[in-house]
Amino acid sequence: MAESKWLLGDTPNPLGDRADEIRAELRGREPYDLANRTGGIYTPAGDSGGEFKLALWDREVILSFPDFAARDAQTEEALNTFDQTMLLYYFHLSDGTPLAGTWIAFSELPDGKFYAQAYEGYTGQELTKTFGNDSATFMEAAEKLNGRREFFGNIAYSYQVLPRLGIMVVCWLGDEDFPASYRILFDAAARHHLTTDACAILGSTLTRKLIRAAESGW
Repeated sequence: MAESKWLLGDTPNPLGDRADEIRAELRGREPYDLANRTGGIYTPAGDSGGEFKLALWDREVILSFPDFAARDAQTEEALNTFDQTMLLYYFHLSDGTPLAGTWIAFSELPDGKFYAQAYEGYTGQELTKTFGNDSATFMEAAEKLNGRREFFGNIAYSYQVLPRLGIMVVCWLGDEDFPASYRILFDAAARHHLTTDACAILGSTLTRKLIRAAESGW
């Protein structure tokens, strides 16, 4: 498991150590099988190449084959190295399992219970510090990120990170007996598509996105 400082975003590309190795392995895979596993759409181009099209955090991206370089479908700009690497991990691990439609805590991911306390420290606890019982600000921030309202806790929003991977932020409002609390959960199929390290980084990423969205509105 990566050290917690990685998951907090101190390292620009915390998963990057294996990027070249994964890219080399993917070059030997059958592209239509990869598309079927990941939920992407593969379009061949020429005799030996092509490209995958899929959504990442609510925007359409293109991943070239066989070099596996990712770019924004609208702007044609290359994705940052972190998003490029996240796509590599997704293509490397995804086994085609569909979204489960049920939600699990980070502790329910493989080995997640050993790091759950640290994970909650830089996700749920940071959200609690930022939003507390301010449900209006939380909802505004979540909707800025195009979250989908869910019936979970007091307030919840889900996000389709990748075609077969969903993530959700949940708020339980406080009262005179219990303080407000927040958690970031995962679709139960997450273990079939990303490593636990990568899921932890996604939780940290959504946390930072929500806090930045709130700060930009104040």
